[in-house]
Amino acid sequence: MEFSQIKDELTEKVKTIDPIGKKLKFKLDDDVLLIDGSGSENVLTEEDVEADCTVIMSKETYVKLQQKKIKPMIATLTGKLKVKGDLGLARKLKELM
Repeated sequence: MEFSQIKDELTEKVKTIDPIGKKLKFKLDDDVLLIDGSGSENVLTEEDVEADCTVIMSKETYVKLQQKKIKPMIATLTGKLKVKGDLGLARKLKELM
């Protein structure tokens, strides 16, 4: 899956959940997606700025998580998924997957 497809899908998904109240950044290989939920709605950008939580993985792992071909815990334990910062915010990922 191309980065543009991932961005389009995530853009639609962030609109369907309540504002997360913080900034959540995805580092997918060399690309970045930032969900800024600090306002009245979640906004998705490609800004590489400081975030409350950063989730690092490959695009391939992201797609496997979306397709439920791999569980988040397994991805974390095998080093395919790393989380830096607010782990509580990382739990919001369930709503986006």
